[in-house]
Amino acid sequence: MKKTFQLNVANKNRDRQVESIKNEVRKYIKREKSKRPPEGFNFWAFDCKFGKTEQEAEEIKFVDVTKSIDFAANENYDSFFIELVARADIKKIKEKNETNNEEEEEIED
Repeated sequence: MKKTFQLNVANKNRDRQVESIKNEVRKYIKREKSKRPPEGFNFWAFDCKFGKTEQEAEEIKFVDVTKSIDFAANENYDSFFIELVARADIKKIKEKNETNNEEEEEIED
């Protein structure tokens, strides 16, 4: 998703417009995450950019997407650019140590 969102829209409350934008972004993320990753990968990661314009956009962390939208609303931006690109990645699965399992069993007894 590469899109410039307008915050000031005629006949729409600014707060409702912000919530509408957040909803659209969440729907895109949910749709991308529901796709099956290619073989050899186990989840979707997102490369994100945010800025007042496409030329000014800088990379941000995925967890900061909604914070950035709120920032734009609080700074009274007329519009902002957001880019979310899904890419397949490998997430390492944490394995419990056998020593931790043995300690837990001893405590339960």
